[in-house]
Amino acid sequence: MRFLHTMLRVRDLDLALTFFCDGLGLKLVRRRDHEAGRFTLAFLSTGAEGDGAEIELTHNWDEAEPYPTGRFFGHLAFEVDDVYAACARLAAQGAVIHRPPRDGRMAFVKSPDGQSVELLQRGAALAPAEPWASMPNTGSW
Repeated sequence: MRFLHTMLRVRDLDLALTFFCDGLGLKLVRRRDHEAGRFTLAFLSTGAEGDGAEIELTHNWDEAEPYPTGRFFGHLAFEVDDVYAACARLAAQGAVIHRPPRDGRMAFVKSPDGQSVELLQRGAALAPAEPWASMPNTGSW
């Protein structure tokens, strides 16, 4: 058995792609528009060698209301080269850093549709640095 993908429903596909691709650095692997079913599937990956796992973003064209957030979904987790740089890039896009990387190791943000995303520093934790070291938690993740 091997892990294939996690599917997330998104209301605004362009906004979600900006978050996951431009913000997190994932790669758009393939996109399929299904006119008859009125939905689009976009598959994203890290692009790292040997990492076949993907995220499937499902955009139902006629969905007008936000999808309810359920606690049954925990979070997506990504190992990043520099947790501070990743958080700065996402914050510059307007993302809220709900759990800042005060420890130089771990942060939590949410996608535009409210999915929780954990960012973990690759290797050893970075030395504490501002503005992250003194930044409080915001909301829930």
